[in-house]
Amino acid sequence: MAIIWNRVTWYSKLLAVILFLGVFALGFYLGGAYNQAAHPSSVFVMQVGSSTPPASTAVGTSTKPATVPKTSTPTSTPANPNEVRLTAYLTAYTYWDNTPPGSSQISNPIIHTLAGGTGTYQDPITLAVGHSITGGKDTLDYPAGTKFYVPNLRKYFIVEDTCGDGLTPQNGPCHTGYQGHPWLDLWIDGANGTKATSDACANQVTDLHLIIENPGSNYAVTPGPVYNNGCADQYGDTVVSAS
Repeated sequence: MAIIWNRVTWYSKLLAVILFLGVFALGFYLGGAYNQAAHPSSVFVMQVGSSTPPASTAVGTSTKPATVPKTSTPTSTPANPNEVRLTAYLTAYTYWDNTPPGSSQISNPIIHTLAGGTGTYQDPITLAVGHSITGGKDTLDYPAGTKFYVPNLRKYFIVEDTCGDGLTPQNGPCHTGYQGHPWLDLWIDGANGTKATSDACANQVTDLHLIIENPGSNYAVTPGPVYNNGCADQYGDTVVSAS
């Protein structure tokens, strides 16, 4: 069959439609390829199992690390590296049997002019120790100002007085010790009680107990005199740090 080029037929119409659709499809394809080549960062691939785009391509996502809130860890005061733990024989003396009796006088005041204290690290209670006399010089067994901590009473003490009695107190048990242990005499006050009640308290705290010489400031304290209208609580020799 001869083709008549200047005549509209049904197959010429069909051919025109096919050419129109083909040109449109080719143009759409070429336009998409050009856009991808010109803007490659605008296309990303979703991570498998993720409902959000990767952080590196998500719009508005900051790459700055999140600020980690600072936490405060309480720290206790470190113990004095020079502290010494030992067992000592603890006795007690009161307002009623001090020298002179009925007084709070002390021989070597450091932070108190009279025997006293509340038992804290800053305000330790007066303590008496033995002494020796050499060449006419009186020397305390522990230097005045030496601090001790007594776990049984949860109180700090400080050397401010001399322990001993009689004509030669330097030869007494406070200096020689008890069964191989040092002897420390604790001031327990008692001025607001009777001699009988304060003596009873002195008897209660008299025994062999753990003590800490040159203690740190980090130990538990129950502040107050050893005797205050009643005897202070006793806790045993377990060392407890302040909370």
